[in-house]
Amino acid sequence: MDKRTLGTNGLQVSAIGLGCMSMTGGYSDKPDRQEMISLIRTAVDRGVTFFDTAEVYGPFINEELVGEALAPVRGQVVIATKFANLFDADGKNIGQVHTPEQIKNAAEGSLKRLGVEAIDLLYQHRVNPDVPIEEVAGAVKELIAAGKVKHFGMSEAAAKTIRRAHAVQPVTAVQSEYSLWWRRPEEEVLDACEELGIGFVPYSPLGKGFLTGTITPSSSFEVGNDIRSTIPRFEPDALQHNQPVVDLLANVAQRKGATPAQIALAWLLAQRPWIVPIPGTRKLHRLEENLAAADVELSADELTEIEDAASKIDVQGGRYSDAAERMTNL
Repeated sequence: MDKRTLGTNGLQVSAIGLGCMSMTGGYSDKPDRQEMISLIRTAVDRGVTFFDTAEVYGPFINEELVGEALAPVRGQVVIATKFANLFDADGKNIGQVHTPEQIKNAAEGSLKRLGVEAIDLLYQHRVNPDVPIEEVAGAVKELIAAGKVKHFGMSEAAAKTIRRAHAVQPVTAVQSEYSLWWRRPEEEVLDACEELGIGFVPYSPLGKGFLTGTITPSSSFEVGNDIRSTIPRFEPDALQHNQPVVDLLANVAQRKGATPAQIALAWLLAQRPWIVPIPGTRKLHRLEENLAAADVELSADELTEIEDAASKIDVQGGRYSDAAERMTNL
């Protein structure tokens, strides 16, 4: 698979990465651990070198899974993880980190769970509005100086916050949701990344499954086990209203001999040469489908066609609950 470069410090990764969050739950009951280890290793065999996890996934168990799966190929891959939260002795989330010492403790925990000497890319998972971003960037800068972190990233941060952090410690990558049905990064963040030389990593590039065309208004999501059960955009009326987005992708896909998911990913790859989407999956055939999107080329006319059609679609429904959305774009 082709490589892309995140940031100006030369962090090279596969053009499509793998989001590992769902491998320990979130979209249904927890899948079999050994099957997920096998899937991650198969992804490496298929050319994936960029893997995404976070301490809060589980919490903790996702990092342990990713660390074990990638141990045999550690020198060949890039692992990104994230900090933001404080946990009690039982692993319950009790708030956001506030001090440099708490950030450093979080990094130490991730290092241990991943089984690595240095974290390739450490994101602040969500901006804490009560802590000056300069303090956060400064703490990560010290971790980099100590050889425990290689690159600094931010997730769901506003452009002005990215600029402030970057002035203290250069930001290698910004990770935020981005797809044909969530395009807020186009308003300011992508321009800031281009100006500052920062890579961009879209998570949920397939709209949490919606853009694959496999979800219908009659689809159900198990309360307590599937995060989509809490998301307004996955309510039946919203799914019905937003179907034209999938129809658009399906129409282009049919002509290209591709799938809607592949067109959605190819569209993202065509937006900037430093964009690296990280679709998640727990199925081998979906992994192979997603990775094949790197070989789908959209012409200028096709990109214009998609843009024109998408501009006429008014996507409805929040992509998060109100409480979760308030934690973004800070």
